[in-house]
Amino acid sequence: MATNLSSTLPHDSHDPKNTTPPSKLAKHSQQDDLTQECHDLISSLAKEQGWILSHLYQYQGFWYPNTLFEGLLSCQRHFKARDTDIILITNPKCGTTWLKALAYAIVNRKINPPKEDNHPLLTNNPHELIPFLERKVYVDHQVLDLTESPSTRVFSTHLPVELLPLSIKETKCKVVYLARDPKDAFISLWHFANKLRPQNSGKLQLEEAFDKFCKGVSFCGPFWDHVLSSWKYSLDKPNKVLFLKYEELKEKPKLYLKKLAEFWGCPFSLEEENNGVVEEILSLCSFDNMRNLEVNKVGELNKSFFRKGEVGDWANYFSQEMIEKFDEMFFDKFLQCGLKF
Repeated sequence: MATNLSSTLPHDSHDPKNTTPPSKLAKHSQQDDLTQECHDLISSLAKEQGWILSHLYQYQGFWYPNTLFEGLLSCQRHFKARDTDIILITNPKCGTTWLKALAYAIVNRKINPPKEDNHPLLTNNPHELIPFLERKVYVDHQVLDLTESPSTRVFSTHLPVELLPLSIKETKCKVVYLARDPKDAFISLWHFANKLRPQNSGKLQLEEAFDKFCKGVSFCGPFWDHVLSSWKYSLDKPNKVLFLKYEELKEKPKLYLKKLAEFWGCPFSLEEENNGVVEEILSLCSFDNMRNLEVNKVGELNKSFFRKGEVGDWANYFSQEMIEKFDEMFFDKFLQCGLKF
């Protein structure tokens, strides 16, 4: 049974009604020190104009907004993975929301059958049910005590392999990486950024975003380094890391849904398959179903998670020159490592 961690996530530590016990307050003090450390660290890093408004800062080879550093550093230092944990890793706009929905439905199918009328995915955005380590769990100047959380715990992250907490690498926890064709990932990220940009800031032009992306300056970029680090990790640790492609998951969802369940140690029984449980999960987690749920229509951020989800949408935007540049960059980098989209 997976843990729903949304109810244990941090609340506003400045609330006068906050009744945090002394042990937690001590952890707050540690976080205050971390805040100053983050400030000092950020001021020493190379920076570039971001895609939305704030700058991106280069840390250990990857680019992040300043708002992420406290969670990133705190996650690295305090997260203690268990052998039974499941960690979902993605580059932004590479099927993260879909993967979270599938993971939650698969792992919790015994207590939350996919056809039940009050299934959590019908009233909760997948990002609430499976939180980001660096963006949701380790934020707001708090370090949560997750030791009492029952197994199986499912977390997600946009961090590349190089920045993962050591405990993830040292334990037997299962890691799934979902990759996507860089052309589609870029177009989706460009649309996402423009949806979140304030109206008075103007639209981020495609050419400007393309230039940034090709230079590696994007959230969690360079894109190719993020992908290749997990690809190599999966080759080195095939029993620990499952590397999936968004396009394959779209083409053969039933096959890969069963593969995910097997990898996580909760394979579908013959009875479940005969009763249509696999198809029910795919229907529950389908793009159209999730996009039309009321919970996913509330708030600009939630709405921004669901655009098209198509394969090959990049062809509606790329010029021949852009295609050639992308192919030259990514084809060579990926093919040298045996990876092909």
